[in-house]
Amino acid sequence: MKIARFFDGKMTRWGIVEDNELLEMEWEEYMITKYPTTGSTWRLSEVELLPPCTPSKIIGIGLNYCSHAQEVNMELPQEPIIFMKPTTAVIGSAADIIIPARCKRVDYEAELGVVIGRKAKNVAAGEANNYICGYTCANDVTARDYQQKNGQWTYSKSFDTFAPIGPWIETELNIKEAGIKGILNNEVVQKSSFSDLIFSVEELLEYISCCMTLLPGDVIMTGTPSGIGPLKDGDLFTVSIEGIGELTNRAVLEEDK
Repeated sequence: MKIARFFDGKMTRWGIVEDNELLEMEWEEYMITKYPTTGSTWRLSEVELLPPCTPSKIIGIGLNYCSHAQEVNMELPQEPIIFMKPTTAVIGSAADIIIPARCKRVDYEAELGVVIGRKAKNVAAGEANNYICGYTCANDVTARDYQQKNGQWTYSKSFDTFAPIGPWIETELNIKEAGIKGILNNEVVQKSSFSDLIFSVEELLEYISCCMTLLPGDVIMTGTPSGIGPLKDGDLFTVSIEGIGELTNRAVLEEDK
């Protein structure tokens, strides 16, 4: 089931995506099992899709694909490498990624986003699925020059618009059978299956929730495969995940806004 958050021209609503329509939901905070509808419908073409959740925080994972660790000449981590992205970085499908004038290189990073469905603290890996609302496409946009300059990651990944997520939440994704692509201007530049993950979604949820409480709507960005590269003014970048859909955003230089 695909759950979208959208603006109908008057107010923000939630809906179930079926073909080209949205069935309005009686939304209760990131429900895991119940999805009642109101009977009202909208066509997808008539609404603005918003980020599919409103996180209190975004947890990023670094070096979580074997191929990406090899790409950047770094050893495989023994434990997950985590960093934070602020909620002010969140944008939805079709919104512009703003390349700051101060940044010399801004990269795309196609990722699977995990949306938390209920308050999670000290969750065992075997119980992780009981705390997940669903999955979405995500782009961990990164100012690579700042990441390399100061050696820590949060600043380089926290500029406004650097956390595109969407277009909706898929509640029934089979991760073992799904794959991910990053597409730059219609050319596939990243491609992998989730079997290449170093730490599974369940392991990540256990590790993170032992440190901090995860709240409904929080997002875990699970890392990017090999093939990262720079965004230039006017570029279109798409994160495509089998079973979810496509998240597409255009890159725009700050001085052009």
